[in-house]
Amino acid sequence: MNFPFLKKLKNPLSKKEENFLNSLKPIIGYKPTKIHYFKKAFTHSSVKKELNGKPFNYERLEFLGDTFLDAIVSNYLYVNSPDGDEGYLTQMRSKIVSRENLNKVGKELNLISLVQSSVKKKHFGENIYGNLYEAVTGAVFLDKGYDGCKKFIHKTLLDPYVDIKRLEGKITSYKSVLIEWCQKNKLKFDFAIKDENSKEKTKHFTVNCIIEQKIISKGRATSKKKAEEIAARRAYYTLQNEIEK
Repeated sequence: MNFPFLKKLKNPLSKKEENFLNSLKPIIGYKPTKIHYFKKAFTHSSVKKELNGKPFNYERLEFLGDTFLDAIVSNYLYVNSPDGDEGYLTQMRSKIVSRENLNKVGKELNLISLVQSSVKKKHFGENIYGNLYEAVTGAVFLDKGYDGCKKFIHKTLLDPYVDIKRLEGKITSYKSVLIEWCQKNKLKFDFAIKDENSKEKTKHFTVNCIIEQKIISKGRATSKKKAEEIAARRAYYTLQNEIEK
């Protein structure tokens, strides 16, 4: 004889799991049924957790979420920008799923409040927010399928943050804009990188943006790429009237 009610008693959720699900519900818009994926989505690799001999952290879910973000945002743009060619659609998708944008969404959702890590939260870089958002997106797909994932992305990213007309004028790489302008006007340019020798624990790089052998601006950051972008942005605003002619 079967007793269906006994199935409900099997593997009841702990108080900690119940609290986790209750905290998760406002973020994803529903109470998930496959809690395993969401536990994984909020487990940082620093915990060094394993399940059946395999790493248990959000990195694979991050990859999956990134894939569906690209697909669903591409579909959104295809429908809402009927006159956009392939280059336009690709550029707009890059703006929507940019690291800056995803970090903003992940921070707004306060995803870091649920993460399990052996690293203090104050030591995480900004990208932790976007990484977690991608991982949660992957978990939603595994829990609710494509339609559920699409609904989540619309609710958290597309509906509140995406204005196509505004995004059309948004610059995602000042360095690319500056290089294109210099090449168009046959101007010699360079990003001269200088390693800093300082007593700071974190290594920094200084970059001079040089146009026609003149230093236009400087940038300083913890990576060469970031320092170049800062220098390029400052140069852009210094030369904005000339660039936008």
